[in-house]
Amino acid sequence: MKYDFKKQIRSFGYAWKGIRQCIGKEQNLSFHLITTIIVIGAGFLFDITRTEWMIIILCIGVVVAAELFNTAIERLVDLVSPERHPIAGQVKDIAAGAVLVCAVAAAIIGGIIFIPYLF
Repeated sequence: MKYDFKKQIRSFGYAWKGIRQCIGKEQNLSFHLITTIIVIGAGFLFDITRTEWMIIILCIGVVVAAELFNTAIERLVDLVSPERHPIAGQVKDIAAGAVLVCAVAAAIIGGIIFIPYLF
């Protein structure tokens, strides 16, 4: 199997295209990105440790990835089931629930990291 560098670069291009298709168009993703900017600003303001940065970056990545997965699932469900269907609704709700779990966990971790800096 021969490694195709050009094909790899195209794959990254498709991935960035997918992300760009969501930025500014998905309200929840916009909220997460605004929150990301605030958290990064707080990290610089409080001069958090390297380990805390790694945890914060991981949390940001997990929440944004979960939101992108959720958006992909919602669009796919809309494509295969354009009319209302109870199972389609459940699939969308479950995907949204996964994002909520990730966001709540990230918020708790953020509290654990930042609250001590406030006091």
